[in-house]
Order: sequence, then C-alpha cells, then structure tokens
Amino acid sequence: MRRVPIAPRPDWRRRAEACGFQFHTIKGAPYWDESAYYAFTLDQIEQHLEGPTIELHQMALALVDEVVASDALMEQLAIPDAFRDYVAQSWRRRDPHLYGRMDLAYDGHGPAKLYELNYDTPTSLYEAAFFQWEWLENQRERGTLPAQADQFNSLHEALVKRFSELATRLKPPLYFAAVGRSAEDQGTVSYLRDCAAQGGLPAGAIALEDIGVASDGHFTDMDDVAIGSLFKLYPLEDLFSDPFGLELLRSNLQLLEPAWKLVLSNKGVLPLLWERHRGHPNLLEAHFDDGVRLPPGWVRKPLFSREGANVEMHFADGRFLHEVGPYSDATIRQQLHSLPSFSGHYPLIGSWVVGDAASGIGIREDSSPITRDSARFVPHAIVGEAGGPITIEV
Repeated sequence: MRRVPIAPRPDWRRRAEACGFQFHTIKGAPYWDESAYYAFTLDQIEQHLEGPTIELHQMALALVDEVVASDALMEQLAIPDAFRDYVAQSWRRRDPHLYGRMDLAYDGHGPAKLYELNYDTPTSLYEAAFFQWEWLENQRERGTLPAQADQFNSLHEALVKRFSELATRLKPPLYFAAVGRSAEDQGTVSYLRDCAAQGGLPAGAIALEDIGVASDGHFTDMDDVAIGSLFKLYPLEDLFSDPFGLELLRSNLQLLEPAWKLVLSNKGVLPLLWERHRGHPNLLEAHFDDGVRLPPGWVRKPLFSREGANVEMHFADGRFLHEVGPYSDATIRQQLHSLPSFSGHYPLIGSWVVGDAASGIGIREDSSPITRDSARFVPHAIVGEAGGPITIEV
C-alpha cells in the first residue's frame, strides 16, 4: 500500500458535474481529491481486505440473532424500549437489507483492524461506486495509469443486482428519501434510485420532511399516495427519538435499511464482538465505558455518533485528541490503533458490503487521526501483485 502523488485531471470538475457529482466540493473545500491515489497489490486486497470483510460481516449478522433475543443486550445498546419488539420482529422476518460499510485501519502490513460498522446510513457510496471508477478508466485511457491497473470495485454491478433481488421482496411502491437540503445525501439517494431502476425496480423520490401520515397510519407522499417501502438516508436512532417515529409502529411501512440494522449501526457491537471473538486478528479490544478518565492507549466513542463527532483519543505518549459534537449518550472504549500516516495524511478504508458480499472499497483521508466530516475522498488502484508494484510514471 502506497500513497502516490498524481496530477489532477484539468477537467475533473467538469467531468464530475457531467456525471451528477455535485458535491465534489463542500462548503468551499475539496471533498473529491485526485492529487494522489492509494496503490494496492492484489494480494493486499484479497487477503487483508476482501476476505476479512466477509468474515466480519458474518460475525456481525450472527450477533444480531443474539441481541434481539435479549432485553438486557437491547438495553445495553440503548435501543428504546418502545421499539425493541419492532427491531426484533424485523430480524425474525429477515426483512431484506441493501448495503453497509465497515471502516478499517490498514497500512499494507498485517491484519486490517475494524474501527466500526456503518450499516444503517453509510455514505460516500456514489464516489466509491461510480466516480472513482470513472477516474480509473480515464487515467488508463490517458496512459497515466498502466492498462492493467484495476480497482477493488464491483459496487455498481452489485447494487443493480441486489435491487433486482429486492424487487419481489419490497412492498410497492418504493420511495427514496433524504433530507431535502443535504446535497450529499440527495446525491446518494439519487444514485441509488438510478441503480434500482437499472435493476428493474422503479421508485419515487421524496424529501424526508415532505412525508406525511394518513389517518389510517400509512406514510404518504405529497399526493397522498401510500408509500409501501421507504429507503431513508436518515439515522434510525434519530427517527426513533422523534414523535414522528412512533408512527412507524402502526404504519405497516417496510424500511430499507430494515429496523434490525439499528443493532449493527451501534458502536456497542464492538465490545460484544470482542467478548465473543476475543483475540480475533481483525478486532480491537473494546469494552462498554464506565465514564472514568480515559487511560492512555484507548479511544472513547459514543454508541451513536457519526463523522468522528465526540470521539476522544488518548495516545500512549500523553497526547489527547477530542472532536466536539452533539452526542452525549453512553460510550464504549476501544483499544487505540491509530490510522497509518502517509506524510500527515491519514487514510480510513471503507469496505463495502452489498447484500452479503464484499464489493469494493473507498478511502477517506484526513489530516487528523480522527476521520471527520471534512475528510476528503481519495481514489485507489490495484497496480501490482504481491511480488511488487508496477512502476508508474507520474
């Protein structure tokens, strides 16, 4: 694994916007960054990323079965009492799921380490599935990358296939929803809606705040059409904490992602996984937090948090990092395993699962060991076998 500087394409902004990638720049700062890419060998991808992703995913699914059968575990994960049966029933019915992203620390040597699971509202999908592949193809055409350069990325094909499988398992009509003012979230659901259409599953679109509730409990669109299934790019824990969320209990609405994903989007699964698979090479030691001063060599994370918010990191040398944020719920402690630093650039690998298959990676890079909402997306390429990388002129 190497970070390779490369000249950005002079027309990349035009190409991004032509592809519908409108959030390549966020609040005036670059989000998409092609001034470098991460180079991997095929062996690193297959042995250290793809294989462990499949194994960790199966371990996580096995944990759901245990959690939904235990009120004590539901309590430990702070799942609201009013929704516990709702969550458990969605698992017992095996309500179908679409995708998830696990965040891994990896430096090209030794096993990747699981930071957390993002299995309810994972983002950075469009740029991982589509635009970094467009970048790879264009760089090969330009001769900047060798013709045999590849990418661990079958995300688009996997999403289309998965939607074709879901076509008979979702209640019609299907709608895609996100907060109307979020360009990034709207871009993500627009891309997913296109994938669904390619998979033979046409769907409507609606801003989350425009969804209504009829007198009979059905969720409705702006024309009072009852919604059968809803893909919502909005955190389940936030939906459950809102009075509007209580309407789910009588709505007969099918959610995508399903309610059981609340278990896996919860950082409390990290100590539970450690307890059941102690010493697993891809897991970091983790425990439910007792609230005392964080000792050196540990990280504190809220059960529900996103984009690094409220994460505390205490290094062995005494350094202390703390990212502010709005989360004040229960926390866990996880053994500190810092992201690798490539000249001050810290890459976090998002390994994607579509259905139950490992389907590709995307890399977000920050100038801090805590990956924040200001992190940039940097593409990757497979440019060699285990015997050594291909020489690339840049």
